Amino acid sequence: MFFKGSRYEKTGAYTVTKPDGTQVQAVRLPLPRPGRLLGYHRRLEGQRLDHVAAHYLKDATSFWRLCDANEAMVPDALAARELIGIPTREG
Repeated sequence: MFFKGSRYEKTGAYTVTKPDGTQVQAVRLPLPRPGRLLGYHRRLEGQRLDHVAAHYLKDATSFWRLCDANEAMVPDALAARELIGIPTREG
């Protein structure tokens, strides 16, 4: 159902019944999984997370791993941080 390598790949989905009786599929939110860090990146003003991910993780679409490493549920939570922890490429 989800893209391989996505943070949602193994979380699963479930069905929710809305008050009007219609059913929709919902995705379980993954909890951040902080792990080992290579170090920290001092973020420049306006620097995007996908650019940081491309530089350190060699994959711009893995910006979500930066969020996990910094215990942030959404990328915008890192916008005000001067230092961003960089996870190891393995996980």
